[in-house]
Amino acid sequence: VDYLKYDSCNAFQIPLKWRYERMRNALNETGRPIFFSMCEWGQEDPANWAREYANSWRTTEDIYDAWVSFLDILDRQVEISHLGGPGGWNDPDMLEVGNGGMTTSEYEAHFALWALLKSPLLIGCDLTTMTEDTKRILMNEEIIELNQDDLGKPGVRLWQRQGEHGLYEVWVGELSGNELGVIMFNRGEETTQITVSYEELKWNGQHANVRDLYARQDLGLVAGELRFDVPSHSVKVLRAVSYTHLTLPTIYSVQISVVAVSLKKK
Repeated sequence: VDYLKYDSCNAFQIPLKWRYERMRNALNETGRPIFFSMCEWGQEDPANWAREYANSWRTTEDIYDAWVSFLDILDRQVEISHLGGPGGWNDPDMLEVGNGGMTTSEYEAHFALWALLKSPLLIGCDLTTMTEDTKRILMNEEIIELNQDDLGKPGVRLWQRQGEHGLYEVWVGELSGNELGVIMFNRGEETTQITVSYEELKWNGQHANVRDLYARQDLGLVAGELRFDVPSHSVKVLRAVSYTHLTLPTIYSVQISVVAVSLKKK
């Protein structure tokens, strides 16, 4: 066994932390690394305490294959995304990509945002019937690299704004090697131009090399700001390399602990 998920179904009369502590201890006693995924559906705010017990913790109730469910769960990550990091990860639930309830662009948004959040990327569709679009999304190694970056800092929502056709927002995550992942996300019903300045991103410099990760295209040296037309219910996923040192504001900081699958006993 390499991965164990421990639910709380029909166990509400048993103290929560007592159960998870016993399982943590039992897994540690096996003498081999086993990833411990804890699930109590975020009911007792596990992002604030579960690192002592597990390697990941569910932050919400179960996702289902619909745009409204994806958005609801995404919004619940805004206040807690910074609490994840090496050794303990927020888990907003498995991926719905390929199950048929959302459009291709909505699935692209779902996958990219889960990746930037450093969420566990657990495929939830039937592997034997995946479409070419599903394979293209789930097998995009450049998006996966955002998730697996050595620094391990989850992305955060920089801001959300109301446009003429609906909400749009920018998510950003610091990456190793003085790089930055940026996702422009259009929730609205029409194509919207989204602009974020390097000043907003807290870059010390006015130029960056930028790559579009879904298009798999280098955009070259871009000055001053990132500006793109983003279709309805879609994302623009970018990786940027600054020419000068990157300084991030307080909202990006997370407490980084030693990476270890084995968990401490009290």
